[in-house]
Amino acid sequence: QVQLVESGGGLVQAGGSLRLSCTASGSLFSAYAMNWYRQAAGKQRELVASISSGGTTNYVDSVKGRFTISRDNAKNTVYLQMNSLKPEDTAVYYCNQRRPFGAGRRDYWGQGTQVTVSS
Repeated sequence: QVQLVESGGGLVQAGGSLRLSCTASGSLFSAYAMNWYRQAAGKQRELVASISSGGTTNYVDSVKGRFTISRDNAKNTVYLQMNSLKPEDTAVYYCNQRRPFGAGRRDYWGQGTQVTVSS
C-alpha cells in the first residue's frame, strides 16, 4: 500500500513562489515515475509535471520555464518548485504515482493541497 501526503500549498501574490512536497510511504518509491496534477474549480484535472525514475522531466506548456519538478529518493519525496506564479495557477495540486497492479495499473493519489494566487 502506498500513501502520498502533500504539503506546501497556500496563498501567494502573482509573481511569487511556492514549493510543494509530496512524501510517499512504503517501498519502491524510486522505481516509478511521479506526477503532479492540478484541478481548478469547474475544470478537469490536468497533468502539470512528471519525473521518471531516471530523472527525466516533462511539463505542460503553460508551466514550462516557471515550474520545476524534482525528487529525492532517499526521502521518498517529490517536489514542485513553482515560480512566477499566475492567478491561473490557482488550483488544488495532487501528487500521483502509478504502479503495476495485477494485469493493469493502479493510481495512488495524495489528498491535495490548495494553491491560491492572487492578482
